[in-house]
Amino acid sequence: MTRLCNKPSDFADEALDGFVAAHRRWVHRVPGGVIRNTPSVAGNVAVIIGGGSGHYPAFSGLVGRGLAHGAAVGNVFASPSAQQIRSVATAASCGGGVLLAYGNYSGDVLHFGQALERLNADGIDCRAIAVTDDIASASSDEATKRRGVAGDLAVFKIAGAAADAGFSLDDVTRLANMANERTRSFGVAFTGCTLPGASDPLFTVPNGRMAVGLGVHGEPGIGDEKVPVADELAEKLVATLLAELPAGVPEAKGEKVAVILNGLGSVKYEELFVVYRRVAQLLDEAGLEIVEPEVGEFITSFDMAGLSLTLFWLNDELSPFWAAPADAPAFRKGAIEAPEGEVEEGRDEAVQVDTISAAPPESREAAKTVLAALEKVRQTIDANEEELGRIDAVAGDGDHGIGMARGSTAAVAAGRDAAAAGAGAGTVLAIAADAWADKAGGTSGALWGVALLAMGESIGDEHKPDAARLSNAVTRAVEQVQRVGKAQVGDKTMVDAMVPFSQTLAEEVRQGRSLAEAWSVAAEAAEAAANNTAGLVPKMGRARPLAEKSLGTPDAGAVSFAMIVRAVHGVLSEH
Repeated sequence: MTRLCNKPSDFADEALDGFVAAHRRWVHRVPGGVIRNTPSVAGNVAVIIGGGSGHYPAFSGLVGRGLAHGAAVGNVFASPSAQQIRSVATAASCGGGVLLAYGNYSGDVLHFGQALERLNADGIDCRAIAVTDDIASASSDEATKRRGVAGDLAVFKIAGAAADAGFSLDDVTRLANMANERTRSFGVAFTGCTLPGASDPLFTVPNGRMAVGLGVHGEPGIGDEKVPVADELAEKLVATLLAELPAGVPEAKGEKVAVILNGLGSVKYEELFVVYRRVAQLLDEAGLEIVEPEVGEFITSFDMAGLSLTLFWLNDELSPFWAAPADAPAFRKGAIEAPEGEVEEGRDEAVQVDTISAAPPESREAAKTVLAALEKVRQTIDANEEELGRIDAVAGDGDHGIGMARGSTAAVAAGRDAAAAGAGAGTVLAIAADAWADKAGGTSGALWGVALLAMGESIGDEHKPDAARLSNAVTRAVEQVQRVGKAQVGDKTMVDAMVPFSQTLAEEVRQGRSLAEAWSVAAEAAEAAANNTAGLVPKMGRARPLAEKSLGTPDAGAVSFAMIVRAVHGVLSEH
C-alpha cells in the first residue's frame, strides 16, 4: 500500500515538488507540471505529455532531451486540467508548434482537447494524439476506444526524438501516429493498488489468481486466471500480442520490434528479468529481430503487483528515433552533449486571468445565492466523498469522490473571490467553473467545468435570473455536457440524471410553478434516474471494459449529480 503521505489531498503536489527538487538538472517547475530545464532550439516542435499522478516515471520522469519538452501532471489517477496543460505547453513552446500526447482516457481526452482549442486560439499551432495500445480494452474493430498503457513510452519517444531532430509539426504528428498504430500492449496483475490515505486496495484478486487485461488506473482486469509460472506467463503475453499484428506487418518473421516489459509498481526487477528471458527466447523463435529492449518501470500504478508486455513494430522510418539518444530523469539512452545555459527566466509565469468588471446590483445580489449554492454543494460532496468513491471503485478507479471534493472546494474559493471583486452571478459561475475543472481534473472535473460555464454564460450579469432563465441555463449546460462528453441517456453516465432533471425542470417552470417547487420535482426525477442506472451497463469511459461488474451499482456521476441538485434545492427554498 502507499504508506507515506501527509494529507492525501496534497499528495500529488508534494510528490511533484519533491521530484523537481531531486532532478533540477533535467526539469523546471511551472504551473500545472514541469518543463525541461535545458534550452530548446528555437522553432522546434514542443512535445507535451501528461496524465494523472501515481504512474511514475510517467509522466514527469519522461521530460528531457530526446523525449518530452514538458509534462502536465494531474491529481492521483485524474487527468490534468485544460488550464494546466495550456500553462505547461505555453511555457515549453519553442515556436514550432505543440504536440499533445496522452493516454486515451475520457478525462484526458476532454481536458487535452479543450487545451488544444485554447492553444490554437492563443496563436500556438497545436495537434494532439491519444495513445491506444492496450489490446485488452477493446477489440481491433474498435481500436480507437483502446486505452493507453506502457505503449505511451514508444509514442512519446518517437515524437520527442523527431521534434529534437527539427522535424515539422506535421511530420512529428505523423510519426507519433505511426508509432501508435504499430504498438500493442497486454498486461496482468496479481494485486490491486491502494491510493494514498486509503486503507483498502481499489480491487482485489483471489489468492493464486491473476487479473488479465488490467488498466493502470486501478481498473481490474477483464477476467482472472490461475497464476502461472514465469515462463508460462511470458508465453501467454507473447502469444496474445503476436495474434494481432498491426496493419502493414503481414507476418512477424523478419520484422524488427522494440520490446517494453513494464513493471506496474511492486514486481521486482529480478522477476521482470526472469520473464523477459523467456520473452526474448519466444520472439527469437518467431523470427523477430529485437531492437533495444526496455525492461523496468515506465508506466506504474502505485503499488500494483503486475506487469505488461509491449511490442512496438519498427520500420525504417521509426527505428532511428527509437534508437536516438535521450536524457530524462527516468529514461536515458546513448549520449547527449551537455547543453549550455538553463531555461529562460519568465517561462514559468501563469496564463493571465481576465480582470473582473463590477456587475449591476441585482446580479451581484444573485451572486450571493450562487455562492450559497456552491457552498452547499461542497458540504454535500464532502459528506459523501467516501461513498462516491466506493461506488466508483466497483468498475472504475474509485477517485470520483476525491475529484468532486477537490473541484467543489476550489469552485467555492474562486467564486467567493470573484463575488468580493464585484462579479455578477454569471461571472461567479464561470470563474467557479474554471476552478472546478482545474483542481478536480478527470472526466467529472471537465464536465462540471463545462456545465457551470454554460450556466454562467446563459445567466449572464445583466439581470437577476428568474425561473425561466435558470431553466434555460440548465438546458444549455446539459447540451454542452453531451456535446463535449458524447454521452447519451442509457450510457450509464451523469447524463442519465442530467437529462430528466433538465426536462422536468423546464416542464414544471412552463406550468407556472415557482423555481423552488419546480426544482424539487426535477430533483426527484434526477434521483430516480440515478438509482435506475444500477440496471445499466456502461458504454463509455474507464468502466466500459468492465461493464458487467457494475450491474447492480448506480453510476457515481449520476448519483453525485442527484445529490447536488437536491442540495441546491435547499438553498433555493431559503432564498
